[in-house]
Amino acid sequence: MAGKDGKTGKAGALEVLAAIQKKLRVPKNQYNKFGGYNYRSCEDTLEALKPHLAEHGAVVILSDEIVQVGERYYIKATASLTVGDESITTVAYAREAAVKKGMDDSQITGASSSYARKYALNGLFGIDDQKDADSTNTHGKRETASGEKHDDGKESLKELVASIEKCKTLEELKDWWEAHTKEVANLPENYRIVIREMKESMKRHFLNTPKEEEYEEI
Repeated sequence: MAGKDGKTGKAGALEVLAAIQKKLRVPKNQYNKFGGYNYRSCEDTLEALKPHLAEHGAVVILSDEIVQVGERYYIKATASLTVGDESITTVAYAREAAVKKGMDDSQITGASSSYARKYALNGLFGIDDQKDADSTNTHGKRETASGEKHDDGKESLKELVASIEKCKTLEELKDWWEAHTKEVANLPENYRIVIREMKESMKRHFLNTPKEEEYEEI
């Protein structure tokens, strides 16, 4: 549970996370010459976190897992903040490019890992990606004849995440899934994975058991 331990007076993981989120500042020290924008890397975030972690006696652990969706592979990165016996975890995904000029297979995987870890850290520590690297370039975005730019699902993803987080019971989660199945299906593949991961995680929480009833597949 969050809060202070009645015996030791030490802050719990949730309280420590809130304190770090309030104070953490991660400057955008990197520059993309091709896109002409500044951005922050995973390493920048980790360096900025170190003094805060030391102050609160907390640790951050990052790990990767390769998952296959159809014929494509994704890096699933997990970021965990641990204080004593308590941990808070978030995940993020990045798809491995089939081919990337100037990179061998190991470099492609490494780049995907760094990208996924960066966004897992962003989610955990409340770093606003709307002011980060990928919100200032036009990669993956489309433009209409009038010049209006669309982010190809990012805003829809944000709205879906905000709404699914409001589910407080398994029944509410079932109703949400039935109501939003088509919207989720229309998302880009990597965003669908994020929503399905959230749904499965919440379902496990509500059921409080590793056995899960099946939902209709997307």
